[in-house]
Amino acid sequence: MPMYFEDFEVGQRFVTAGRTVTEADVVNFAGVSGDYNPIHTDAEFAKSTPFGQRIAHGLLVLSMLTGLRQRTGATDGTLIAWLEIRNYRFLKPVLIGDTVHGETEIVEKRETSKPDRGIVVQRVRVLNQRGEVVQEGEFVTMIRRRPREEA
Repeated sequence: MPMYFEDFEVGQRFVTAGRTVTEADVVNFAGVSGDYNPIHTDAEFAKSTPFGQRIAHGLLVLSMLTGLRQRTGATDGTLIAWLEIRNYRFLKPVLIGDTVHGETEIVEKRETSKPDRGIVVQRVRVLNQRGEVVQEGEFVTMIRRRPREEA
């Protein structure tokens, strides 16, 4: 069920479902983004890196996080705009075959000058199947306020 600005509370937490990063994900993201860096696309080259194998694009994993969050339905029809990504860090590599999920904590909410919307700041983290945080940062979003009932 979609959540309006009023429904979010500072300290509230949400966890997404998991998703396994596949070979197809990496290949398709390389094609869409044009990022054919051999660390992502060349298995022989990747063997010579500190990771020992190909890694997923950091922005692919960030994109997966946005999709996993959307699948919760929390902001279906209430998200107006994504305004900012703050202090986003790529902490650990994500390998093909890793399963990631997202965690969100509401850290701030504030009203705007317009009565139909508010700003929600969320601390987000992506974790792998071992519970390791692989990415983290903050998302700033504009969310609809609950419509006033007609008299």
